[in-house]
Amino acid sequence: MVGEKTRQAGRPVRARTPSYVKSTRGVRNWKEARDWLEWRGIEDIECITPDQAGVARGKMMPSKKLVSNTSLALPSAVFMATISGGYPEDGNGFSYPKDDGDLKLLPDLSTLSVVPWEDDPTAQIICDLVHQDGRSVEFTPRNVLKRVLAAYDRAGYRAVVAPEIEFYLVRKNPDPDYPLMPPVGRSGRPIGGGQGYSIAGVNEFDELIDDIYHFSECQGLEIDTLIHEEGAGQLEINLRHGDPVELADQVFLFKRTIREAALKHDTYATFMAKPIQGQPGSAMHIHQSVLDRKTGINIFTAGDGSETDAFHHFIGGMQRHVPHALVMFAPYVNSYRRLTQGASAPVNVKWGYDNRTTAFRVPRSDPAGRRVENRIPSSDANPYLAIAGSLACGLIGLSRKAQPDAPVGITVNEDEIELPRGLLEAVALFEEDSALSELLGQPFTSTYAAIKRAEFETFMEVISPWEREFLLLNV
Repeated sequence: MVGEKTRQAGRPVRARTPSYVKSTRGVRNWKEARDWLEWRGIEDIECITPDQAGVARGKMMPSKKLVSNTSLALPSAVFMATISGGYPEDGNGFSYPKDDGDLKLLPDLSTLSVVPWEDDPTAQIICDLVHQDGRSVEFTPRNVLKRVLAAYDRAGYRAVVAPEIEFYLVRKNPDPDYPLMPPVGRSGRPIGGGQGYSIAGVNEFDELIDDIYHFSECQGLEIDTLIHEEGAGQLEINLRHGDPVELADQVFLFKRTIREAALKHDTYATFMAKPIQGQPGSAMHIHQSVLDRKTGINIFTAGDGSETDAFHHFIGGMQRHVPHALVMFAPYVNSYRRLTQGASAPVNVKWGYDNRTTAFRVPRSDPAGRRVENRIPSSDANPYLAIAGSLACGLIGLSRKAQPDAPVGITVNEDEIELPRGLLEAVALFEEDSALSELLGQPFTSTYAAIKRAEFETFMEVISPWEREFLLLNV
């Protein structure tokens, strides 16, 4: 009733507050956003967007300034920077804009959520990028994914995905010259490997995991399951299936969340593909299915429950084009240390039923839930680009009626490596695939390839411990 009061974080509010204000997400317009911020007493807001590495870039401002329709902008160079902060040279189809003009940030109100690890009331909102005249910026990651989904829409399809993200908890390591070490759990002992699906392994980090769950709930992020993986201090979070942009947003926010929760407990969380020598790598598996846009029916399944031609065409597209898109799934020199024989990661493009040694696994499910799991991406991949690349390969297969090889029922990740063995080889294959470039957009492919070449050159400037150990006194 009017005048009746309750309390939220010590502030009086009206009992009958609209549901969109009380919920973590669901804001649809600026009036609702203003009410949402006011109800929580939000003072600051982070306007963020993923760069090519998936790192949050943006601006922080008072919340009152955001709702006053303030124009937000970032230099275009932000989305051409390497992971180390450098910039690529012109060439191979890439040209750095001489004026470094500003790109406008357009907040996606549906992503408005709190930042639960901040001491002061703070919110965050994910933004899209457009040119000053309103045109979509083709080379930014969120827009690349939206471009692929628009192609699905034109073909009469709707894609559904469910990511799984692996990561390591490691001891703090301020000196990059020293190897990473497993953390010490609540038992007081360093965490060992071989703890796959161990509840005791998860319980070693009870308080940290409680914070991950709490921070996630505050942001409206839904964790399906959390398990301990094979590596020492390696965990995996599985997300519910849904819209690809929403799920990419969740992975983007989850990475921030997990890092912040770990720091609160004096620990690092890392999404490097291969952070510790001798331990398994970390993956970001992507489960994918495709629905008929009008009926909502899974196109991978026929009326009698059997597999359709579309199901096989999707897999055929993955087999033929994923090696060309590998740089989107394995974006750094470290990523290729994971894709090695006997390392519990795919090394070729085989597929099979419930076979975890293949690149493309078809999990056990009922006919309506038939899906294809892409097991190649590593957890260091930008989620927007990994999902975009994976769906693009499947869509090319659907449109070209690509036929897959026969499924395999044996161990195949110890066979000959068929994937590119390094970053430069992957970049070269990426640029050769005209169908992939057309679907992703030439402005993105040329920009991304240039960034990856520049990152490789930066890596080549570093002398590794292996070189000092084996070359210093022997050559």
